[in-house]
Amino acid sequence: MPVTEYLERNAKLYTDEIALVELNPEEKDTRRVTWKEYDLIESSTFAPYRREITWGVFDEKANRFANMLLGRGIKKGDKVAIIMYNCLEWLPIYFGVLKTGAIAVPFNFRYDAEEILYCAELAEVDVIVFGFEFIGRIEANAARLSKGRLLIYVGDNCPRFAESYRELVADCSSQAPDITLSEDDDAAIYFSSGTTGFPKAILHKHLSLTQAAEMEQKHHSTSREDNFLCIPPLYHTGAKIHWMGSLVAGSKAVLLKGAKPETILSAVSNEGCTIVWLLVPWAQDILDGFESGLFKMEDYKLSQWRLMHIGAQPVPPSLIKRWKELFPNHQYDTNYGLSESIGPGCVHLGVENIHKVGAIGVPGYRWECKIIDENGEIVKQGEVGELCVKGPGVMTCYYNNPEATNEVLKDGWLLTGDMAMQDPDGFIYLVDRKKDVIVSGGENIYPVQIEDFLRRHNKIKDVAVIGLPDRRLGEKTAAIIELKDGMECTRPEIEEFCMELPRYKRPKEIIFEEIPRNATGKIEKPKLRKKYGADNLVAKEIEEEI
Repeated sequence: MPVTEYLERNAKLYTDEIALVELNPEEKDTRRVTWKEYDLIESSTFAPYRREITWGVFDEKANRFANMLLGRGIKKGDKVAIIMYNCLEWLPIYFGVLKTGAIAVPFNFRYDAEEILYCAELAEVDVIVFGFEFIGRIEANAARLSKGRLLIYVGDNCPRFAESYRELVADCSSQAPDITLSEDDDAAIYFSSGTTGFPKAILHKHLSLTQAAEMEQKHHSTSREDNFLCIPPLYHTGAKIHWMGSLVAGSKAVLLKGAKPETILSAVSNEGCTIVWLLVPWAQDILDGFESGLFKMEDYKLSQWRLMHIGAQPVPPSLIKRWKELFPNHQYDTNYGLSESIGPGCVHLGVENIHKVGAIGVPGYRWECKIIDENGEIVKQGEVGELCVKGPGVMTCYYNNPEATNEVLKDGWLLTGDMAMQDPDGFIYLVDRKKDVIVSGGENIYPVQIEDFLRRHNKIKDVAVIGLPDRRLGEKTAAIIELKDGMECTRPEIEEFCMELPRYKRPKEIIFEEIPRNATGKIEKPKLRKKYGADNLVAKEIEEEI
């Protein structure tokens, strides 16, 4: 069934129970309001510390947005982009899009103005819904973005080039639209990039979303008594899919703005959260805080916290050992996935398999896995090959890109591009990434983008960007720079030049050296990784575990 039916079920069964809470710890105004109360507030200066919404209002808001879109001519197969920070409006807007039969297209909130335009044209979006923080980026290309598209602004003081979300939905019906949906209907487009850094539009059916939601609930036994703390951005399949376990269970969830360790601990304590999904740096910060004495257990109510799970990057076994020493009663899971497999869970460790920490695990609910060689043949157990997955969550295609689709979809199998091996017990371990993407703090960083930027410097002849091991982030970005003959340059000079880049893309290490290239002109990054000790520390720990 379409995943929207779970929302409609919850609205009927648990009408007045809290579905979502939004926490804004940085806000000085500590008023706590419901969404209905917030709707009546006109001041754009008011941003409450805490907002909440019931299942009944959640569904009503989704219906109003759906009916508004339908009234503006949006129909099945049309595409609605969403670019907003996590907030109480995000999920009702997303489900409102799904209820029309249109395709929801979440945008990475780190996209700059040109990337927003590129993705809007790539996915052929008909509507763009955006928040206050993105006014400047939308306005930069407003003439092109508004051509044939509806621009909807979520917030107060609507800019002149857009229409107000609040005004558009005010008089729309709160009843479910009369649209028939099936699992075979297209539902969502997510974006992914390879080593070139150019996004590909990943198309999924409703079947993928329902599969992911049911799998998440099953993997972590999410019940009505659970309360999930959602910290990562909802534009990503990871955060949204983990939340969907709460959707299936009909249980509460908290959307937390901010990832400081004290903020996370306070949210768990004050809201009674039982399940928390962390990235490696956040878990590292929490451990460091307790071990240094910065935090004390007696200052928080954490006894109800039953499950901590991690995804988005390799997890050092030593981190989990430290975590279990601090939280001996916690269940632990790790999840592997990619946007092409509708996010995390096609492979997962399983809470019962903590003795296998270091592995990404076994095939997830309704998934199959195999490891193949360059000829497509299954390798022997213990040998390294490319991990392939097959299941109800595999993407339909890369939208309007049959060539790229055919490269990764083979007879229903998705080739992940990740190199892996399987131990005698059937557990899968990642060995290396086939692609050169750097995963730092759970975010993908594409070396080519940074290399192209650095080559604009008038003293730089050549550059290679690689990932170096980092205890907190997993990997940090390093730029190996070859200067033009006769030129001199310093690290501060390069750092100043890189201030134009977003902070997370700026190289953390700068090394001046000649760049090795092979006979065909390709940079020999394996040589650089070996020379600078960039063999992943996590991989070394895993090898020790095996």
